[in-house]
Amino acid sequence: MIDAAPPAEHSLPALYRDHRGWLENWLRRRMGNAWDAADLSQDTFLRVLANSHQLAEIREPRAYLLTVGERLLSTFYSRRSLEQAYLQALAQLPEQSVPSPEQRWVLLETLQALDELLAGLHAPVRRAFLWSQLEGLGYREIAERLGVSERTVKRYMAQAYEHCLLAEL
Repeated sequence: MIDAAPPAEHSLPALYRDHRGWLENWLRRRMGNAWDAADLSQDTFLRVLANSHQLAEIREPRAYLLTVGERLLSTFYSRRSLEQAYLQALAQLPEQSVPSPEQRWVLLETLQALDELLAGLHAPVRRAFLWSQLEGLGYREIAERLGVSERTVKRYMAQAYEHCLLAEL
């Protein structure tokens, strides 16, 4: 059987033409910024393009675009929050310890990738993993901070390591 192109109403150009303005307006109302809304609208359609094999299955285009847009909006705010926390931490450093703009960019990209990687973990699992890896805390200290047993911390760490390993696949 030959794969046929999706019907015209399910093509990416038609989806873009018919719904870009609506999506961009929706994002602008949420963000209060036309430039960021335009960027996220484009990112939404890029995400749709990456999954274009599903275009024929879309029954409610606006609901689909809204779902993709909301996820990207959530990621946008998460990244912005992470960036602000990073910039505040940099402001606390002595001037001779402040990384170069290139180093800051690499560090911020790494932090964002780590944040995305760990986003799928439950909050206590994520905290335990970060305290262990970034602060060098032992299981007993983590257990005290979280108010759980050391055995629970071991289980959390196993979950976090498994999550990271599976993410690499």
